[in-house]
Amino acid sequence: MQELLGRLRALDPAASQGLRVIACFDELMAGRVGTDGLLSAAAALAGRPVGVRRGGDGTVVRVGPDGRRLAPDPAATPAPTDRHVSGGIQVWIEGGDDGPGVNDALILERLSLALAMRYEPDLSPAPRDLALLVDGAVEPAIRREAATRRGLATGVLLRVVVAPLFAVWRTHPIGPEDVVATDFGPVHAAIIPATSPVAASPLGIGVAVERDELPLSFRTALVALRLADSAPDTVACADDLGVLAETLADQPIRPRMDADEEAVARLSGYPWGIATLDALVRSTSVREAARTVGIHHSTMTARIEMVTSEFGFSPLDGWARTRVAVALLRWRVRTSRVLELPPPVPLPAP
Repeated sequence: MQELLGRLRALDPAASQGLRVIACFDELMAGRVGTDGLLSAAAALAGRPVGVRRGGDGTVVRVGPDGRRLAPDPAATPAPTDRHVSGGIQVWIEGGDDGPGVNDALILERLSLALAMRYEPDLSPAPRDLALLVDGAVEPAIRREAATRRGLATGVLLRVVVAPLFAVWRTHPIGPEDVVATDFGPVHAAIIPATSPVAASPLGIGVAVERDELPLSFRTALVALRLADSAPDTVACADDLGVLAETLADQPIRPRMDADEEAVARLSGYPWGIATLDALVRSTSVREAARTVGIHHSTMTARIEMVTSEFGFSPLDGWARTRVAVALLRWRVRTSRVLELPPPVPLPAP
């Protein structure tokens, strides 16, 4: 499926988007994700709330695009397309101002199939262990109980890996999985042994921790994911950032933009701005930075003068390189679009 998705992405935009939906549910079903996770994925892919009505007593469950449960709303209007699952369960996508989405029918088809395979007679909220394990606000004793239920032993190093719901998985994670709501949107999260290989695109890999510190691994995995769209292979590992991963993870959800980050934002308006800053913080000399971006060192010198003017200090002096690096990381995290579904690739002209 993932190979087919890659081949069709450039051939048929509609098929590409549809196959992303199929691939998403394939991964969630392979990971034995529960009902709430499946509903969260459907709502995120549709961009609108998804509703489920249980047969018998008619209990309604609604989940929003952010992955969080919504209160039952009798006034909510289902879109024209809906489906029935075995056992009398009805699922639907609620209508929006723009009418049904192009993939609504497919989303409901895959959701219905996944629910039928996982059919739970009782749709009341069940403990979602992975969401508990990565939530630092949950009491440690409750998190330890959840870890024990999921077979996570003490004294073993683990990592949290996170990916967008539409990610292309080449190696399926070995460990507990679920869709977890975050302040940046729902993500496909998994807990894996620290040395276990996993390959997806895009992907954020958290720091290695023991089970009591899984919330830290989750937070750093989110930082890594939000940097993945600027990584060459769209995979970012928090280990590569060292202590900066935890520093960025502990920032407020929408931190104040300081003067250094404002300078990065201004320089991003130049076609060469971000690539030049990246080369400067990764290189040990002006000539090496120039070679990195494929320009003459005199051109790099001229760019450094503009960078110096924007920051108010030379990026090559003392702690200045560190300040530029941190500001660049903060700007990349703030402006990341990794959780946005990529637009279809236009068809080539006939």
